[in-house]
Amino acid sequence: MIQGLVFDKDGTLFHFGESWDKWAGGVIENLAKGDAPRKKSICEAVNFDTERQTLLPSSPIIAATLAEVAALILPFVDGFTHEELATFLDESAADAPMSPAVPLAPLLQEFKARSLVLGVATNDAEASARNHLSTAQVLEQFDFVVGYDSGHGGKPAPGMLLAFAKAMDLAADQVAMVGDSTHDLRAGRAAGMTTIGVLTGPADRATLTPFADVVLADIGEIPTWLDQQS
Repeated sequence: MIQGLVFDKDGTLFHFGESWDKWAGGVIENLAKGDAPRKKSICEAVNFDTERQTLLPSSPIIAATLAEVAALILPFVDGFTHEELATFLDESAADAPMSPAVPLAPLLQEFKARSLVLGVATNDAEASARNHLSTAQVLEQFDFVVGYDSGHGGKPAPGMLLAFAKAMDLAADQVAMVGDSTHDLRAGRAAGMTTIGVLTGPADRATLTPFADVVLADIGEIPTWLDQQS
C-alpha cells in the first residue's frame, strides 16, 4: 500500500505555465538589457516563444535545474560568473507568483487524514520551494522538502526520492512519485517507486504514459485513484 507521496512542485502542485511564463519573460528582459540580438539568443537557449510569451514544451526550464539553465544562457549575458547567474535565477525564482493546480490545503489535509507522509522533490532550489509553499500556506503540511541544491542531486536521478523514503522510514515501493515531466517519472522509476503523471504541466498524456503507472488530470484525482488501489 502507498504510505507516502512525494510531489514535484512546478507543473504538479502548481500550474506550470500560469506560474512560470511571466517569470521567464521578465528574467529574459532583465538579462537582455534592451539588446535585441542578445534577447533572441537567450530565448533560443531556453526555448521561449516571444510572440506568445510562453515557454515551449521543449524548454529546459521545465525540468532542468536553474544551475543547468544558467550554463545555457551564460554565453549570452555580461557581468556574471556561472555561480552568480545561478544565484540570480534562484533568488528571482523564489519570488515567482505561483498558481496552485488545485486548492492545495484541503487536498493535503485529506492526504494527512489518510496517514500519508508527504514530500516535495523539485529541481528548483530548496529555499525557493519553501518560499512558494509558505506563500501558498501549505509548507507545514509537508514532512520533507528538497531542491536540486539540498545535497541529493537533481532529477531524473533518484537521489531526492530515495532520501525522502529513507527519512520517512519507508521502502521505495511504499511511495508514489507524482510529477508532470518525464524527469519526474524517470526518477520515480529509478527509485523503484510507483509513478503518477499529471497533466498540469507542458507534457501531454502520450509523453508521460511510457513512464507512468497512471496519468491523471491533476493531483486532485489522487484520492480516488488511491481508493481504487485498495
